[in-house]
Amino acid sequence: MSRPAGADRPVPRTYWVAGTAVLLALLFAAAATVAAASGGGSTDTGPSAGTAAPRTPGLRSPDAGFARDMAVHHQQAVEMSFIVRDRTQDEAVRTLAYDIANTQANQRGMLLGWLDLWGLPKVVADEPPMSWMGASGGHGGHTGHDTAKPGALMPGMATKEELDQLGAASGREAEVLFLQLMTDHHKGGVAMAEGCARQCETPVERALAQGMVDAQRSELTLMEDMLRQRGAAPRG
Repeated sequence: MSRPAGADRPVPRTYWVAGTAVLLALLFAAAATVAAASGGGSTDTGPSAGTAAPRTPGLRSPDAGFARDMAVHHQQAVEMSFIVRDRTQDEAVRTLAYDIANTQANQRGMLLGWLDLWGLPKVVADEPPMSWMGASGGHGGHTGHDTAKPGALMPGMATKEELDQLGAASGREAEVLFLQLMTDHHKGGVAMAEGCARQCETPVERALAQGMVDAQRSELTLMEDMLRQRGAAPRG
């Protein structure tokens, strides 16, 4: 009886590095949510401390803009992960997809929760995606992953046609396409998170953004290795 494709393929060492980063990101997510709910994580913010209460971010602040945009960005990563889970039996790809879906769903919940705590809407009708980054937010660098491709909402996001293509693929074809799409997605996400790490004023949000950068860079290395094992490479 034939074995599923990839069953004998060793799990790359980088996977364990990425797995550790995912676990740390989840642990940080829980701690950061508690800190945000208690006023930014400070333990000495009462009147007797002689310090002002943390300032609530404004509607169009980098803090709020990043929370809104990254929540949308994360949602697509979760969607792609669930799609590929049903399109392959490769254990390494399925485990990576599960980790990405679990981590980014938790982070998305945090971002939306902060908007609720700040009394801000999750959608602003006249706000273009990425407008919170501004002139100094990274668009001037033209890294190739800080602008959205035609048909995509934000940097790194897949188009509807690409999602349909992933949903129609199976086996190695689905694995390669998922890894390529998620590589683009992570590169766009890293650019966005770096923007928040520079510009956001809420300490726990800046820290979460930096955690996203670190974890997704680790997963980028992993996905490059996984693509190489399948005779493929990242796009672009």
